[in-house]
Amino acid sequence: MGHGKWDDNAYAAAKTFRAAKGIADFGYTASIKGNPASSWKAAPSLDPLNVAYRECRDSPDHADSTPIAVLFDVTGSMGAVPRIMQGKLGKLHGLLQRKGYLADPQLMFGGIGDADSDRVPLQVGQFESDNRMDEQLRDIFLEGNGGGQKSESYELAAYFVARHVVTDAWQKRGRKGYLFIIGDELNKPRLEARHIRRIIGDDVKQDIDPVSVYRELARKWNVYFILPNQSSYFNDDSIGEHWRAILGQNFLKLDDPGAVCELIAATIGMEEQVVDLDQALVDLAEIGSVAESKAVGKALVAVGSGKRAVVAAPLGIDGPDDVALS
Repeated sequence: MGHGKWDDNAYAAAKTFRAAKGIADFGYTASIKGNPASSWKAAPSLDPLNVAYRECRDSPDHADSTPIAVLFDVTGSMGAVPRIMQGKLGKLHGLLQRKGYLADPQLMFGGIGDADSDRVPLQVGQFESDNRMDEQLRDIFLEGNGGGQKSESYELAAYFVARHVVTDAWQKRGRKGYLFIIGDELNKPRLEARHIRRIIGDDVKQDIDPVSVYRELARKWNVYFILPNQSSYFNDDSIGEHWRAILGQNFLKLDDPGAVCELIAATIGMEEQVVDLDQALVDLAEIGSVAESKAVGKALVAVGSGKRAVVAAPLGIDGPDDVALS
């Protein structure tokens, strides 16, 4: 957890070995997708029922840890995005560190489905600083289903990060982490208590207003929603309206889904005030992401000048009773 250092050579060698041996990049998905759906379940290391807390802690190797949580919609419309992310993981981590955006980034990956219909509606990894982040990403189950009602359980994932993630960045330094949710649909109208009990294990009695979850989350996290092209609802204006009402300018619409890693890195660099948008695009070009820089620039042009997010409003939310719906 948070120890060691990322090794580009080891990452490339592992990918080459898998290709030569015909081993799928997402091996866990390949191993169980042929089984009956009734037997599908999250990898044990990613099952939120097995997790009291995920922790992003300082270590001798990384004394100034910054948590970055990247949670993907893994329903049918979004199946390609995790594969794109896995293929560009080295660029994301390299840009954050080698360009000086963050000294000690620690990444956690997870998958989001539909709590009403999916066998595996939530998966959460651990924060890592070395090549184990690639291993946890490849263990995410790409279920590829979803409920077909233009909503997925993003609010359930937000609840987990708000209530079940502990970071030294916040506890020691009062510094927020980064949460990127990547999807193409709406939150559910309410976060149902029965889903929290069944999937996460918290003894919650009442349903919760999703907006309240994001308000609580915003205390300790910079929260972004990325809507990538080639997803089912990319051109549906109601998606942007929904997320802008919650996150304001932190709703990012990305023309090129292949630029998701570059967008995350550039967003962090700008939020940390290490670079402005122009310099971020120069940095992308220097690491070979020239084509992606155009989409990143378009997605980020409004950041910092757009409407304030609902989650930036005064909070005062302390626990389940404060956010319960009547």
